[in-house]
Amino acid sequence: MTKLDGKIAVVTGASKGIGASIAKHLAAEGAGVVVNYASSQEAANRVVDEIVSNGGKAIALQANVAKKAEIEHLFAQTQQTFGRLDILVNNAGIYEFSPLENITEEHFHKQFDLNVLGLILASQQAIKHFGSTGGSIINISSLVSTFTPANASIYSATKAAVDAITKSLAKELGPRQIRVNSINPGMVETEGTHTAGITEGEGRQQIEAQTPLGRIGQPQDIAPAVVFLASADSAWITGETLYIAGGLR
Repeated sequence: MTKLDGKIAVVTGASKGIGASIAKHLAAEGAGVVVNYASSQEAANRVVDEIVSNGGKAIALQANVAKKAEIEHLFAQTQQTFGRLDILVNNAGIYEFSPLENITEEHFHKQFDLNVLGLILASQQAIKHFGSTGGSIINISSLVSTFTPANASIYSATKAAVDAITKSLAKELGPRQIRVNSINPGMVETEGTHTAGITEGEGRQQIEAQTPLGRIGQPQDIAPAVVFLASADSAWITGETLYIAGGLR
């Protein structure tokens, strides 16, 4: 018997990178998974196809999690398809780096609307669909909430907000048996970080030199911890922030 037999999970931003790995790991442990995507339908379908070909259950559903109406539709479709919800992984997020002089209202709102407001809107909908036995919300935060690199003031602020929201919601929702935890990855090699040029060159070398385990992360380094926090193995854990960064602080 697998850890998540009969459970249903929504993973936001799951068409690639960390989100895709999380979706695959949850499905491998028996969960039916909603692979949410904003624009990459083809990539989301590839994730679903891989899960299904390995004997799992998954569907791809489009929604911009920063839009309330789209979030409501996402969870209504989840309920219609699977009839229940047990796990929400708030993985969708964006990062942009900028020195103080170049920060604009658009730069601020683009990141806060998705990384913070989107997480709140998704959590708001999820708790309406969790059953009487509660559920698990897992927020994907970041090491930058405390590592706070230069030129990342807005991105770091969004993730510090995620950490604070996690702790507050854990207290608020605990009496309803809804657990809320966050995972804070360090630098992880994904399609997005390659596109941004973050995981190449001198920057990567500097991070690896400061990291006790001597490397940057891979999506599969993060996903097993999500399975743990989604499962009964963590039944008495809530309000916690788990750093998965190779020892980097």
